[in-house]
Amino acid sequence: MRFGILGPLRVGGGESTVTAGRDRIVLAMLLLRTGRLVPVEDLIDAVWEEQPPATARAQLQTCVSRLRRRLTELGLSAGTIVTDPAGYGVRTAPPDLDAEVFAQAVEAARAAVAASRLVDARSEYRAALALWRGPALAGIASRSVRRRAQILDEQRLTALEECVDVELRLGQAVELLEELTESVDQHPLRERLRGQLMLALSSVGRQADALAVYREGRRIYADELGIEPGVELQSLHQRVLAGDLALAGREARPIAPVRSLPRAIGDFIGRQQTLTRLVKEIEEDGTRIQMIDGMAGSGKTTLAVHVATALADRYPDAQLFIDLHGHSERRPLTPTTAAAALLRQLGTAAERMPENLDDRLALWRTELAGLRALVVLDNAATADQVAPLLPNGSHCLVLITSRRRLVGLDEGRPSSLPVLDADEAIELLGRVAGVERIAAEPEAAAEVARRCGHLPLAIRLAGARLAHRPRWRVADLAERLGAEAGPLAELAAGQRSVGQAFALSYAQVTPPAQRLFPMLGLYPGGRLDSRVAAALAELPLADTQDLLDELVDAHLVEEVQPGRYRLHDLLREYARLLLVGPEWQTERRAALERLLDHHLSVTLAIARTIEAAGSRRNIPADTPLRPDLLAIPGAEGQAWFEANHAGLTALIRMAEEENFPVQCWQMARACWRLNFDGGHLDELIETHTIGLRVAERLGDEAAIAMMLNYLSSAYFRLARFPEAIRAMEVALTLRRRLGLRGDVLSTLWNLGVSYSANGDLRQGKAKFDEALGMIRGPADAHELTNLLNNVSYALIGWGRYDEALRTARLHLLLARQTKDLRQTNNALGHLAIARHRMGDLGPARRLLRVALNLKRRGGNRFGEGELLNEIGVMEFAAGELERAAALHREALVAMVDAGDRIGQCASRNLLARAILEQGDIASALDLHRRVFADASRLAARYEKARALAGIARCVRTTDPAAARVHLNQALFLFRQIESPDQHEVERLLAELG
Repeated sequence: MRFGILGPLRVGGGESTVTAGRDRIVLAMLLLRTGRLVPVEDLIDAVWEEQPPATARAQLQTCVSRLRRRLTELGLSAGTIVTDPAGYGVRTAPPDLDAEVFAQAVEAARAAVAASRLVDARSEYRAALALWRGPALAGIASRSVRRRAQILDEQRLTALEECVDVELRLGQAVELLEELTESVDQHPLRERLRGQLMLALSSVGRQADALAVYREGRRIYADELGIEPGVELQSLHQRVLAGDLALAGREARPIAPVRSLPRAIGDFIGRQQTLTRLVKEIEEDGTRIQMIDGMAGSGKTTLAVHVATALADRYPDAQLFIDLHGHSERRPLTPTTAAAALLRQLGTAAERMPENLDDRLALWRTELAGLRALVVLDNAATADQVAPLLPNGSHCLVLITSRRRLVGLDEGRPSSLPVLDADEAIELLGRVAGVERIAAEPEAAAEVARRCGHLPLAIRLAGARLAHRPRWRVADLAERLGAEAGPLAELAAGQRSVGQAFALSYAQVTPPAQRLFPMLGLYPGGRLDSRVAAALAELPLADTQDLLDELVDAHLVEEVQPGRYRLHDLLREYARLLLVGPEWQTERRAALERLLDHHLSVTLAIARTIEAAGSRRNIPADTPLRPDLLAIPGAEGQAWFEANHAGLTALIRMAEEENFPVQCWQMARACWRLNFDGGHLDELIETHTIGLRVAERLGDEAAIAMMLNYLSSAYFRLARFPEAIRAMEVALTLRRRLGLRGDVLSTLWNLGVSYSANGDLRQGKAKFDEALGMIRGPADAHELTNLLNNVSYALIGWGRYDEALRTARLHLLLARQTKDLRQTNNALGHLAIARHRMGDLGPARRLLRVALNLKRRGGNRFGEGELLNEIGVMEFAAGELERAAALHREALVAMVDAGDRIGQCASRNLLARAILEQGDIASALDLHRRVFADASRLAARYEKARALAGIARCVRTTDPAAARVHLNQALFLFRQIESPDQHEVERLLAELG
């Protein structure tokens, strides 16, 4: 399908391919009436409602032209949109539009119902309903669009109700309960849905719940509509009261002679969707063997019992359950012992029990051959334990639970059970400890659930502790779970504990896996790869991978994506406790060192690949300890860092806490460029502050200066110019004392930019001049390249475009000679901006496009945002206001990603100007005021002045006096920093008189 309106607007397979608001409204209106012409007046009403501008027809033509171009870009024919003097239309074939496919499927379903082909009807209805992705044309607020979209929404609900009627007749009430409950909650006034829910509940024996649904509906109808329920719903209510709906939609079955299933617990939380899926797979796909695996305490047995209970009527001859003790303090049952226990459940007399073990298994299979039986094999140890117990008959169902993935079975469908989500975990806690008690302290309850890792067993034990200690607050338990002793000490009740459950799983893996598992707990990040595990264990990568697979199969480790692993929070805590013993101390220290050395080697290797030649000089030297574990190409370095940066920050903290000072400050330095370009400025400040502390304790002045220098880069990007200057002045003093000439140069040119950005042009120029005076010819080519980059940047800010152009050309020449790709990109960007500001529009436009692509390829989000804003200014001057606004919005996203606060202010100021020219004064004024507040906090005088000038433009017609005040304030600031923008402000003041 090429178009989708059953949900957010979709064109060519994507939901964001048409982004302009007016274009989306026009296309939506055409698709809602596909095959027919939509009058121009209708489209104008949809776009502008009661206030169309005089140029509405012309603007509508522009919208249609843009849509045709966009459709062509997406591989669709521009002729898809047809033009007629009376209006516009969309030409589509039946499979092109999801709404038409939906209508055809519903008609086919209704025909199947008429022919009593209920299974076919259900398939057609479900295919039709599956096309919906949300409310029709969600996100488009036009009243005209919404009126027509509501008709589609009503058609969906009608189709759902018809589908439910069919499924109730097919006896699928259990599967419908969740969907019907949610639908009635969303549409409480629809009597037909409410009646269907009552039927479904009654058919599974839940008459009390069915009556409650009726009472709730009656209250809603009275409160909202002032009426009683309709005759049909009242009649249904009377039938529920009389008890004649108990078997509605189901075939009556004889009572099973053998029922050995445990009681299904009442507080079954968070598994309803999984339960429904498993029941559906078994009923519709004919699954004979269903395996449920998961970590200790995840609720596997509870789920299996609920699945068995839901399906009990389909297996009336026998419903059996046995604990195989695969993970318990008892030895696992042998297959023949288990077969004997199961035969006894079937009523086999002791004298009929064969002595020969093979004969016993044969008798078990023989007894089951003629039965419709359901067997739950709980807590299996291995595939070998359960394989002999699997029946041959096609009328039996076997549910197997295990903490291991039973990959050795030839038949069966596996299902791994995750932990609960946050809301489910809190609900379960309330069921155990008391709903009102949990509701009274929602934040503490969420913290308890989080400390329990959302693991059902842990939450039940935590809830039990609360239930038996009525004087405790929920916050008291949360505090105890977060204490130094760790949560596992608190998660115990009687003979049950989470730690003991983990210990049983841990005991089942091989000794090499038992050695690796505690070491994985040392990694402080969320996810680690197999190379990290190999470094920790000091093992070959292939051997480590085998051990990780074993731990994954035992559900001690989770493989979240191929080659990436994670420990559940409580399992990480268990691993940490295993390392506490004195026998582990030497190995723990050695593993920590290997962990830190591995990440230091990787980050240093990436830094040498991505950093400019000039800054590589002060990257610490490093000899990789495991070259086989450094297989991260330079092009993938930023992606690797983005996936691991939280863990790297935690490792730097760990290096300080565990007294690995050199690895600590060197890793901070290695991550600098990755943090800086990625916009992780808070992490940059944290890691370099830690590195600075460590360097000061070591007394290493070169390291101190390095940490200060890179700290200042984050301060600069955050517009904290005084802090940046102070840090660099200290670094400059140290580097001069140490005779580090290259580092002195780099500090000088960085100081030049910082002083200039802070409005001190005299000091900025002085630092640039001093740096230039230190250059000694070709040997300093890299240093000169970096200096010219900062000088051209500053000259553009000062409005000295001729000098900036000459400097950028020299910068480009030197960058190419030194093959410095990053500086080449910077030079092209500055060259393009300078030419644009000088009015050289043709060459500037081409240069800006080239520079923008290079910035994107290099992952330089700040540079990308800077150039997007510049292109936006060019489009603004050309009258392409919507294009300009879109570019400034894109630039704002890039600046947010880069963490550049001043860049964000600049993007918002420019966006506000474009919006103002489109006539949206209120939005423009709000944006300028926000920038004024942000720039005032940042002491960013240039953007503050631009915001003041923008506010003046917004109010000059309604409040000329206020506009004059704002312009005078802006002029004062522009003159302070010698900005060329002062001339535009002077012109505006002259216009006001």
